[in-house]
Amino acid sequence: MNTTLIAPAAELPDWARRCVNLADPRIGAAAHSCSDDFFAEMARMLQPDAATFVTGKYDDNGKWMDGWESRRKRGPGNDWCIVKLGRPGTIAGVDIDTSFFTGNYPPAASLDGCREGRDPALADSWVPLLATVALQGNSHHLLSVPRSECIFSHVRLNIFPDGGVARLRVYGYPSSSTVSAGADGLVDLVALVHGGRAISWNDAHFGSCSNLLLPGRGINMGEGWETRRRREPGHDWCILALGIAGHVRRIEVDTAHFKGNFPDRCSLQAAYAPGAAEASLATVSQFWETLLPEVKLGADGIVNFEKECVDLGQITHVRFNLHPDGGVSRLRLWGEPS
Repeated sequence: MNTTLIAPAAELPDWARRCVNLADPRIGAAAHSCSDDFFAEMARMLQPDAATFVTGKYDDNGKWMDGWESRRKRGPGNDWCIVKLGRPGTIAGVDIDTSFFTGNYPPAASLDGCREGRDPALADSWVPLLATVALQGNSHHLLSVPRSECIFSHVRLNIFPDGGVARLRVYGYPSSSTVSAGADGLVDLVALVHGGRAISWNDAHFGSCSNLLLPGRGINMGEGWETRRRREPGHDWCILALGIAGHVRRIEVDTAHFKGNFPDRCSLQAAYAPGAAEASLATVSQFWETLLPEVKLGADGIVNFEKECVDLGQITHVRFNLHPDGGVSRLRLWGEPS
């Protein structure tokens, strides 16, 4: 009988918690090319779920592994994999995850970036992001990269000399250079693909606040933001930075898959605070103006609030309040870019 094991989640440092995974296929990331993926195809390395290990599972080439794995190299050189990021952006760091790769992990790795607008097929398009570092088997390797304002469209993971990597996460900030509007001409100002990101929150026990900003509808509760059950007075909240400053005209709240654990009510506060010190926002956001007064929510559905939406003019940040707690799959702030 086969047994499936699930890799433990990484303990994310602060710089990673405040970024989005630009290598997430849910926002358009894709495995572009690699030197070799004989044992495990490169696309598996980008899957958003945790890596798994299935005992007794084999395919035509050998033991089935959840990740990217090359064959044993018998000549000079090293293996590599190029990943097209879901959205071009600046890069803060990576997680090179070797979960379940024990006798077949690469002992070292490095990372290069291809700047937006350059051809990844050309050698001079690449710049080093992370110098060669030692790796361990069955481990998360959370590595920050030197701060840069350069926008990258692709990354290249180099492994020395060969082996397997379960997951690659590329933490960064999406660029808002490409904007797409809805049928009514309004733009989701807080969408992850437009550069929106989660900054601060009081609780995210069951799901990350960044999930609120993903495209499409969630496939399960794990793809939303869900807090623990509140046993004290007050309410839960998160602060989101809009990718595009603008005027919000319609607010969409989606509680997909949240049936016995959706918030009873929600509200939104907002401010125009470009360049604000993020460390102070948790405190000052309590006094922001009301964008959406407390409104009732329901189970497993989409609700649009247009008449209830207060015209505050141009804003850059919102505080999303759940009364008292619970889970929401998506938040859309449809509006007009400044």
